[in-house]
Amino acid sequence: MSDAGNITPEKRAYHHGDLRAALIDTGMRLIEFSDADQLSLRQVAREVGVSAAAVYRHFPDKDAFLAALAEEGLNRLGAAQRQAAADVGYGSEGFNASGRTYVRFALKHPALFKMIMSHTPQVDHFAADAESVSSPMRWLRSSVAALAPEEATPEQLRSAALRAWSKVHGLTMLMLDGQVATDDDLIDSVIDERDIWPALVSTNLEN
Repeated sequence: MSDAGNITPEKRAYHHGDLRAALIDTGMRLIEFSDADQLSLRQVAREVGVSAAAVYRHFPDKDAFLAALAEEGLNRLGAAQRQAAADVGYGSEGFNASGRTYVRFALKHPALFKMIMSHTPQVDHFAADAESVSSPMRWLRSSVAALAPEEATPEQLRSAALRAWSKVHGLTMLMLDGQVATDDDLIDSVIDERDIWPALVSTNLEN
């Protein structure tokens, strides 16, 4: 688990460039030290070095700001998963690596992860168009499709993806809630298996 809560965040003044990006970057940093309920737009404005009015020109309210942080967090999670898979050469090993990364990302950034789960728009992640879902979900769907037999039906793809997500997300929440001890070996033993897909076909996933 991250011990960032014991560290005082460094105040960074905003001087020029993309204010919206600076606000999101600052929010991502601050969320490591407190939960979403404690974070305020005025605090973010002070950290960036701008007026509260400047913040409201980009985000009409706190919910809009938290939604932007959730999207950025998901993008970072998706990028970390893709990199983990690339590091081991994709295929089934890459799929397992991306699952382990999901759990460890959440354990390292617990406040961010919980905020993501509560401020991401509700959508059927398996019925929606791929471009309408988050980066981690696009990765999950494309990975399952790449590892599935050619004859797999859309419903089979959906079931396989849901099973994989349920496993990593369930383990994540059990550890975050203290129901299961945080243990790297346990993460590996739960996630690392080759029955991602019935009669799994190992293929190389390049993008």
